[in-house]
Amino acid sequence: MEMRTLKIIFLICYAFVFVIRIYYKRRTEQKVIVDARKITQEKGLRLLMLVGVIILPFTYIFTPWLAIANYTLPVWVNVLGILMFVSSLWLLWRSHHDLGKNWSPTLQIREEHGLVKNG
Repeated sequence: MEMRTLKIIFLICYAFVFVIRIYYKRRTEQKVIVDARKITQEKGLRLLMLVGVIILPFTYIFTPWLAIANYTLPVWVNVLGILMFVSSLWLLWRSHHDLGKNWSPTLQIREEHGLVKNG
C-alpha cells in the first residue's frame, strides 16, 4: 500500500477523532462546573500528549524531517492498522455517547453529572 494513501487514511480518521471530541466537548461546555479536580501534573501530561498525539504525527505527514524513520511494512500490517484505527474510532464514539452529559475532557464535576452504571 502506498505511503501517501496511508497518510490520507490517517488524516481522515484523525479528523473523525476531532469531530467526536469537539461535538461532545461543546455539549458539556454550557454546564456549570461544580468541582474541578485538576492536579498540577495534568498540564505537563497534556503537553506530552499534545506532542505525541498531534505534533509528531503531523510533523511526519507534512514534513520530511522524520523521513529517516520510514520503512516498508507488509500490506496486511497496514490493513490491520487501518482496522484498528477504525475500531478505536467506534470505541471513542461509543464511550462518549454512553457517558453523554457526564463526559468531560478533564476531571470536572458539573451540574447534572451522575454515576454511569451502564453502557
